[in-house]
This record gives sequence, structure tokens and C-alpha cells, in this order.
Amino acid sequence: MARKTPASKTKAKTTTKAKAKPPAKKTVAKTPAKKKAAPVKTTKKTPLASKPKSKPTPKTTAKVKSIAKAKPVTLMVATRKGAFYLRSDGTRENWKVSKPVFLGHIVYHMVSDPRGSKVVVMGSKTGHLGPTVMRSTDNGKTWTEATKPPAFAKHDWEEKGRSVENVFWITPGHESEPGVWYAGTSPPGLFRSEDDGDTWHPIAGFNEHHMYGQWMSNGATPGGQMVHSVRIDPRDPNHMYAAVSVGGVFESHNKGADWHPLNKGCQSDWIPEPDVEYGHDPHCFIFHPLNPDRLYQQNHCGIYKMERSEGVWERIGDNMPKAVGDIGFPIVAHPEDPDCVWVFPMDGTTVWPRTSPDGKPCTYISRNGGKTWKKQNKGLPAADAYFTVKRQAMTCDGRKPLGLYFGTSGGEIWGSSDEGDSWQCLVRYLPEIYSLTILED
Repeated sequence: MARKTPASKTKAKTTTKAKAKPPAKKTVAKTPAKKKAAPVKTTKKTPLASKPKSKPTPKTTAKVKSIAKAKPVTLMVATRKGAFYLRSDGTRENWKVSKPVFLGHIVYHMVSDPRGSKVVVMGSKTGHLGPTVMRSTDNGKTWTEATKPPAFAKHDWEEKGRSVENVFWITPGHESEPGVWYAGTSPPGLFRSEDDGDTWHPIAGFNEHHMYGQWMSNGATPGGQMVHSVRIDPRDPNHMYAAVSVGGVFESHNKGADWHPLNKGCQSDWIPEPDVEYGHDPHCFIFHPLNPDRLYQQNHCGIYKMERSEGVWERIGDNMPKAVGDIGFPIVAHPEDPDCVWVFPMDGTTVWPRTSPDGKPCTYISRNGGKTWKKQNKGLPAADAYFTVKRQAMTCDGRKPLGLYFGTSGGEIWGSSDEGDSWQCLVRYLPEIYSLTILED
């Protein structure tokens, strides 16, 4: 039976001010005292009641329009000990963090529906329910557990069937398919829901593929072996991608009924065969929304780009500074520029500390498809900051100028309202952050 759990009230516990441009000053039209001003809600040239030839001041109308477009931003924060909301005002200067939701439970990923509904789907692992999916139909005010969470199909010929250990990744379906969602799990599994996350069914074309055993035969990450980075081509609901750590990037042209590896050109330091088709470790895979044939990935062995028509990955991370390297977890694309991406490097030397290189965190931006990279660390700690950013924990808000955000393994969220040129800590002392996403409202 589904459980309905009210989300905690969003009483602020921390308020910080992000370093951003000061808000625009309100403009007040200088109108003679006896003249009655026309309403500023319209740009239509309507004469004033007392003076037919007078018109509203154009500057006032423009200013009101600008302020109206400045919508607040809400970040959904998934952590090792529950979920939080971090909300800004319209200027993105003032931020408030909510009380926790599902405090004490692991929340891996939290995604809202970009198709216009108020549905939010959460992949979690709770103490009393185990690995499951929680869902909300009111933008996170109340929550209900899925009546049928993701589960592998059982077969008589299996001595021991696979069991879902965690629901690691959530992706909404194609715009033409309202109510459809996908989930990636550990051990590697892919699942589909057609009722906004209430019931889930295994995608046999992936989970039962005749090559599944070989694709998944090269071991697991310290956090397990999982499916992540499930992406649906905005031009075609049948065309989709999924990544497996460890396994590689895979592609389907028939809505998951069949799959093939897409890893040509990727380096793999632990596999003897240099051109092996599978066994790779993509940390995060994306395509650009305006050009879905432009693919990027942050891999265990570097940063890569692919033109899908060519079908070969190019290691653009070779252009990063050698002292920093090109190892990390997240990669984020500018929503309006297919050549612009950000990464957050981490130390991948010797025993793989998985911390900021030399304790000096920074983002790097490329505005030319990875040919060159620029360091962005203004406002970030100059030294002794040994945290990292996980694959789901970096995002952007789509505003102008673009806002960038990342959450750390140390429970901090940093934000930039100038495309990474400067950073400010928005909140501290949260649990370890697993994912950071925008609430679509």
C-alpha cells in the first residue's frame, strides 16, 4: 500500500548571499503631480485620462518587464542523509535552505518533470523500505512510495536472481510521452514507468541482453556497478543512451529493445585490448539539447567529445593542463552553446584520492568544444579544500547570465551567477551531496 509522507516545512536554517551583480534600481517615472499615470502593465500607447496626448514613460515599462522575468531558482539537493531544497529570490543573491525531507535516508537522485506537470521522482534507499522510488505530484510538498518499485524479472533457470540494491538514476521520458520515466539501478538495470513513477517494469532488451554478462564483467566502482546518464533523444523517443560504470556507453534505436556499445576511441587503462568495445567507465555522459548529435563524457580515463555521425570519441581532455589532468565526475553543457562545457577536475593519480587536485578546487570551461580550457576559481578556497563533486551534483539553471551550481562531498553548495567567472558558497554543513538538480516550476 502506498505511503503518503508530508515533506517537511521549508523553514530556513541557513541564509547566504551569492556574489552577483546588485539588483537593478527601481525606475519611477517623473510625472507631474496632477497627471494621472497610465497602467504599466501594458505597452499599448493609451492616453492618460487628464491629458490625452501624454504617454507612459517607456523606461518604466521596460523595467517592469525585466523584473517580471527574474524568476527564483530552486535547487533540489539529494544527499546521503535525506533531501533538501535551496531557494533563491529573483536576483539569485539571497538563498534559503529548507528543513530536510526523509532525514536519515539515502537519496541518490531527485528529478522534476520538464514537460509541464508537477511530478518529482526520487531514487532512494530508505532504512525500512530498502531501495525504492518516491514520487510527488505537487512539486515535492507531499510524497508517496511507488506501488511497484524497480525489480528484476525472476527466472526459473536462475539459481539466484538479481536484486536491486539502489535506484541510482532517474530520467523523464520524451516530451511526446507524458508520464514516462526511466530509472537506472545497481546492479546494472534499466526500468521504465508509464504512470509518473508509480509502477516500474524491467526493460528486457537491456537487462536480459545476450551480451549482458560480458558487458558487465569488468568489475565495479567503489560505490558499486550502476546504470546512469540515461538520455532520450529530443527528436526521437525511440533513440536513447545509457551509461554503465563499469561497462561503457550504450545506444538503442528502438526504445530499449536492443542495444550496442558506443565506446570506440575511449582509453581504458585496465583493459589489455586497446580497442575493446566494452568494459569502460564513463562517469557522466551528456548530449547537447540543441544538437543531440554532439556528445560529451567525463570518463575515468579523460574528457571526451563525439560527433555522432563519426562514431569515435576524441579525448579533448588532452588539452587540459597536465598538472591538473582530465579526471573528474561531472560535465555540464551550456544550454545555448554546443561548444561550451564545464568540468570539475579531481585527483586521479596513484590511489585515486578523488579530491580536488592539490586541495585547490576549481572548474574549467571550454568555449570551443575542448580545444582550449580556462580555469575558474575566483571565490573558491585557495588551498586545503579536499572535496570533490559527484556525477549528478553539478548543474545549471538556464537563466541569463547562466547560473552554475555544484554540491560537494563535504556538504557545501557553491553557486555562480556569471557562468563560473566567480563563485560563492550558498550553504554549508549539509550531508554528503549526491545530486543537484533544478526544480521545474
